[in-house]
Amino acid sequence: MKNGFTTGSSAAAASKAAAYMLLSGSKKTKIEIDTPKGIVYKADVLDISIGDDFVSCAVRKDSGDDPDVTNGTLIYSRVSYSKTLSGDLENGVIITGGKGVGKVTRPGLDQPVGEYAINSVPREMIEKEVSEVMDYLDYEGSLLVEISIPEGEELAKKTFNPALGIEGGISVIGTSGIVEPMSMAAIKETIRISIRQKVAMGNESIIMTPGNYGAGFMKEKYGIDLDDAVKCSNFIGDSIDILVEEGGKGLILAGHIGKLIKVSGGIMNTHSKEGDCRMPLFAAAMIRCGITGDILKDILASLTTEEAIEKLIRYYDLGRDEALRAVMNDIMENIMYYLDKRAGGKLRIRCIMYSNDFGLLADSEMLETGE
Repeated sequence: MKNGFTTGSSAAAASKAAAYMLLSGSKKTKIEIDTPKGIVYKADVLDISIGDDFVSCAVRKDSGDDPDVTNGTLIYSRVSYSKTLSGDLENGVIITGGKGVGKVTRPGLDQPVGEYAINSVPREMIEKEVSEVMDYLDYEGSLLVEISIPEGEELAKKTFNPALGIEGGISVIGTSGIVEPMSMAAIKETIRISIRQKVAMGNESIIMTPGNYGAGFMKEKYGIDLDDAVKCSNFIGDSIDILVEEGGKGLILAGHIGKLIKVSGGIMNTHSKEGDCRMPLFAAAMIRCGITGDILKDILASLTTEEAIEKLIRYYDLGRDEALRAVMNDIMENIMYYLDKRAGGKLRIRCIMYSNDFGLLADSEMLETGE
């Protein structure tokens, strides 16, 4: 599959081209930059506008084979001469944002509150490329670089930015300069940003969930809005690692049994391609609770955990009592074992497991109180 290039790479390439045209007086329609990963980015320079004291141009974001909402978007850079109030030129590269680049409104992100969401690595890339042009053309003054993304405000509605407190547009991001198709690194970085922000805002316990499955139940039963929770997707283990690294103290993990039962077997990436032994784990819990016989074959033949629960209830005709409670508590005990093990004892952890049809199945806090 084809790799692409980040918004940071696009912004750096456009900035290098604009700086070169401003200082040399020569038009440039192609540009090359070195990405942090060591891969050369060769880009076409588009929509060139030249004034007396500025040059503006764009590079079209190429996400390769990654289904990125910013793919094909024009990333603009406007480079102009920068002067102090006294009129004397300063040395350096000053980077700011313009239309379609979001501003940070909450703490815990890469940039401070009030700053444009142009992350650290893209800033370093822009400064490096523009500085090299300045050195090459013997320019000793200062340049102002303004990054803008005309489509950014609309695109931001399709991203996590509004939930993270980035308003008015998208972020200029990227750590390697390269977009890898369906990049797990990109997903994990989004999780890290969300966790970092919540820790910075003073949250004692971070609420985490694989998704919004069961959001209505959690709101009604616990008053927890899963829209405000960290979405860890399938990366439960990695998210715990990140929470510890970011200085978190507590975790409330809430999720559907279809995902969480895998954790009871030590599976910390719950994607089906990483491991799908939901029914064997369900059956193992039943055996540990003293349940044997033909019911185990029926459970192993189930397609979903909801179906398995229904079969268990029907087999014993006990509704939500005894057998179901024993099995669910057994599963929860094993989940907590592996969660605590992954966290290395550095987090206070609570886990809430539920199903769509049967509501609350187990709450680790109830295990501790014996309820």
